[in-house]
Amino acid sequence: NLAMISYYFGSKEKLLEALFQYRGEASKMTIESIIESPGISAMEKVYLLVDNFMDKLMGQQCFHRIMAREQVLNNAPVITALILDMKKRNLELIEKLIREGQENGEFRANVDIPMMMTTMIGTAHHLVTTKHYYRELSGVQQLGEAEFEMFIRAKLASHLKSLFKAMLKYEI
Repeated sequence: NLAMISYYFGSKEKLLEALFQYRGEASKMTIESIIESPGISAMEKVYLLVDNFMDKLMGQQCFHRIMAREQVLNNAPVITALILDMKKRNLELIEKLIREGQENGEFRANVDIPMMMTTMIGTAHHLVTTKHYYRELSGVQQLGEAEFEMFIRAKLASHLKSLFKAMLKYEI
């Protein structure tokens, strides 16, 4: 309802700004929580981050479509700045985790962390926005929508974990 949006936020743009601020802060807190988890290896933390990202992506597909649209359009300077700030903060946190793994000998030295994160986000966004093609190409048309969502969530999480293990542990 446009009147409610105007009353509470002032405009659609202000609503989007509030949404991105909220999601960005929640994402930061979750990543910090995973990174600070005691008693688990750096690789296990990476796997938890993948699982968390997959849960967010599958559970908030509408938001992720908005996020993708805003990044492609790049015509709202405030939202563009919020997205960039969120990406920078998250990258700093991921870098901290990768350094931890490197210091304890778990990860190799030369890891392109921005490209690693781009791989995760790009692959996941592409699959979710084009899942109707993946359904056909992977031969799982018989699955109901809920089953298919569970299928692609598990398949994609497993794929990303395998990629990240290779990127972080082996010279490629």
